[in-house]
Amino acid sequence: MLQEHSVTPAAVDHETTCWGCGLRLVLSPYAPIFKCGWCGAITNQNARTRDKKYFCWRRWRDWCFVSVLLTFILFVICGGVWAVYPVVFSISLSCGIFHCIITTILSVTTVSAFSLAAYRCAGAPPSILWGSYPAVGKGGLENYTFCQLCSKPKSPRTHHCRSCGMCILDMDHHCPFIGNCVGAANHRSFIVFLISAVISTLYVSVMSTFAGLRIWPPVKYGPIVLSHAFNSDTAFRTMKEIVYAFMRSTEFLSTRGLILVYLFVSGVSVGVGISVLVWQQLCYIYEGKTYLDHLSLQGSSNGIGQSDFRNISRFFGFSYSASRYLPISFNPRKNHEKRNL
Repeated sequence: MLQEHSVTPAAVDHETTCWGCGLRLVLSPYAPIFKCGWCGAITNQNARTRDKKYFCWRRWRDWCFVSVLLTFILFVICGGVWAVYPVVFSISLSCGIFHCIITTILSVTTVSAFSLAAYRCAGAPPSILWGSYPAVGKGGLENYTFCQLCSKPKSPRTHHCRSCGMCILDMDHHCPFIGNCVGAANHRSFIVFLISAVISTLYVSVMSTFAGLRIWPPVKYGPIVLSHAFNSDTAFRTMKEIVYAFMRSTEFLSTRGLILVYLFVSGVSVGVGISVLVWQQLCYIYEGKTYLDHLSLQGSSNGIGQSDFRNISRFFGFSYSASRYLPISFNPRKNHEKRNL
């Protein structure tokens, strides 16, 4: 016997309009994403507008983080000057003036770099003509997509930040501690701020230790067993007695001493954390990509495409790479080709 099969009608092609140049295209219904053959714009018919209800909450979160960070920076500067410099000036006037100059340079550099990174626009994408033919040239919007939230073209190197509510060119990441994205316009200021913060925390840790040792109360040790048979048990008891002696001496610390202890602990902890972040950022710059490119595994975002110290030189705005003045190039591929010749 013959069985009847239900036949589904073939999907009919439909006509749509390219958002980039406005040309009408005939597409298959099974192609939700298509690329215009004229302007090169990419259209996603299934794109959805993201919910904006968390935008205000993110802005309040960023403002709180920025306020906390600014308070910490000002406390370290003012508390360090109040606690450290009476001890420094008690040594000699020239020593105090020298450290005042260093403090002023580090403070101005850190605060100014933070201000540039936090309050400068991270990098708006360039304005480009779209939506009309033949004003949009052939390939004029190659690999551009349409941002549903900004209602304008988005270049391949641009990402939309939901916290900032705008598209950011060469976006690296959104940093809540500066309340801003890190992009093409403020990435250099962000790196300078991190490097300056690492140097400043190191300086604060060293100076607070130096001043703390000078004003620390006398440490009274208990009976310490010293013998020719110095073993691990004796070493442990000796270290335990020294630690207890220091803990007992903290009862007589003044307010200045407590602030010095806080400056040392916070300087070391914050300095270590920021050093890891600086190293990570410099590695991405060396590879010629951003943090988002590292997550998406898309490779370079600025067209460099290979790891080289020239990427760092270009990033910081040097006209010539420092490697050209060295007898050996940093590029292993070129070194290998020279050896073969």
